[in-house]
Amino acid sequence: MPRVTIEDLKRIKEEYKAKTALGKGAYRAKVTVHMGTCGLAAGAGRIKDVISGELEKSGAADVIVTTSGCAGLCSREPMITVRILDAPPVQYCDLNADKTGRIVSEHILGGKVVEDLTLAPPGEEVPFFRHQTLRALRNKGLIDPEKIEDYIARDGYMAAAKALLEIPPEQIIKEVKDSGLRGRGGAGFPTGLKWELCSISKADQKYILCNGDEGDPGAFMDRSVMEADPHVVLEGMIIGGRAIGANKGYIYVRAEYPLAVKRLQLAIDQAKGYGLLGENILNSGFTLDIEIYQGAGAFVCGEETALMRSIEGKRGMPIPRPPFPVNKGLWEKPTVLNNVETYANVPQIILNGADWFRSLGTEKSAGTKVFALTGAVANIGLIEVPMGMPLKTIIYDIGGGLSGVKRGRKFKAVQLGGPSGGCIPEHHLDTPVTYEDIVKTGAIVGSGGMVVMDDFTCMVNVARFFLEFTADESCGKCPPCRIGTRVMLDKLIDITEGRGKEGDIEILEDLAGDIIRTSLCGLGQTAPNPVLTTIRYFRDEYESHILQKWCKAGVCRELITFYIDAEACTGCGVCARACPQEAITGEKKKPHEIDQSLCIRCRDRKSTRLNSS
Repeated sequence: MPRVTIEDLKRIKEEYKAKTALGKGAYRAKVTVHMGTCGLAAGAGRIKDVISGELEKSGAADVIVTTSGCAGLCSREPMITVRILDAPPVQYCDLNADKTGRIVSEHILGGKVVEDLTLAPPGEEVPFFRHQTLRALRNKGLIDPEKIEDYIARDGYMAAAKALLEIPPEQIIKEVKDSGLRGRGGAGFPTGLKWELCSISKADQKYILCNGDEGDPGAFMDRSVMEADPHVVLEGMIIGGRAIGANKGYIYVRAEYPLAVKRLQLAIDQAKGYGLLGENILNSGFTLDIEIYQGAGAFVCGEETALMRSIEGKRGMPIPRPPFPVNKGLWEKPTVLNNVETYANVPQIILNGADWFRSLGTEKSAGTKVFALTGAVANIGLIEVPMGMPLKTIIYDIGGGLSGVKRGRKFKAVQLGGPSGGCIPEHHLDTPVTYEDIVKTGAIVGSGGMVVMDDFTCMVNVARFFLEFTADESCGKCPPCRIGTRVMLDKLIDITEGRGKEGDIEILEDLAGDIIRTSLCGLGQTAPNPVLTTIRYFRDEYESHILQKWCKAGVCRELITFYIDAEACTGCGVCARACPQEAITGEKKKPHEIDQSLCIRCRDRKSTRLNSS
């Protein structure tokens, strides 16, 4: 494959757009099967086979079948999008082979929309997407991640060309600084400032790194971007490498993301084939090589210095700062590390300018933010919203409210920031999603995990879950994190298992303060956050666990007992048939009883009533 010039990029863009356009002499219809990890897990591969097979049987040669990454609404996969000439696109969801066969025969071949299978009526915007603004995810569901031409056709690598051929490195940095882009990996450090500090650091070798490790429970933002739009990550790194003077880059991806690794490697190979990576990119004189480094899943390697030690082949453990990585990072050389979403924003900033990026968001939190919206919410998926949008809008207008609202479930809290974040209660749902406003609640924006919880959730148990995670993931280097988190966890275990004592809450708060002040890295410094926010907003649950030995949510098994109200029981036998342990006995039409020695406290609330022991 020949090396490309800027003129070649423009030609490839126009030729590919014409080749794949719907219209006379080209294709009449285009079917996109969304095949991110969520779609593939739900059976998208089978859906694509059915579509291709049915079209082949019909002899239809004017329909193009293509793929994309995640379309965003993960809970409705498998999904496809059908575009027919002179008609609005139609999205179909919750598909199987039979439903797909109907769509092919009735809509793709017959021209009639199968309305009972659509995500929304033709021409109507899906509520899930209505409040979103796509920038980092601008190519979501629109391009085949395994075809570089698809990316080029949507202005791919044009920002890199501008950065390499038209503006000097200092102007790149100024544009990124003026945009107000802050690191989307959790800390929110100004990206342009980080690049500037590294650019003025003198060295014979510099590195540019991408953090695609993403270890937070409930987070899948970076994975989805790497799977759906791998070239945008490479382009952002090219621009960043040019800005700081780096000619070597690494993308650190956890090995548990095989599809992301596959598509990133394919993108690297394609970019090298076109001369968009390697020596003398676009005849600019700039050289950058990028490799993938697969991590082993250690959460602490999301911390920048631990990540760099891991790439060096050492145990992933943080080191004290200063010196900071922009001065001494990978192999003691000046290094910039940003996460996937940060790099995905850079090309559009260079193409459209800082003012364009600042047109959304707030003064201190500019642009948009990608979130993985999950938990007890109706619409689970990947979203991108302007910074400053209230939590309530995200959860109810985009997320569709609680998934269990028809069963009487009520909102309880939303957890932001993963193990480093905190739980925000209902009376704070008007809080704008900005770095500064979320911190005031005790949580953090973090990398973008957003887990919604209903009243089936025990907040003490939630704190135990997250602390269990961070205690296990501690590298063990510093005693406050290694020992302190374990002591806090033991205290939470005692509380959830009925051994809590008066004064335990105060002990947890004191320990949390010590760990935050004295831990070496961000893992330990933020590990107590879920505990502190649950105490702050749900102290009554801690007190009921300790004083009354009662879990209001009925989650902590050692603190609950199921019994049958003899006055209300009609002896219908429904509960006995539902019991998996045959712990319920009694004669027909007479009150039944539960054998507590057999009861496993399975929380079948359809047939039993919950009471504290």
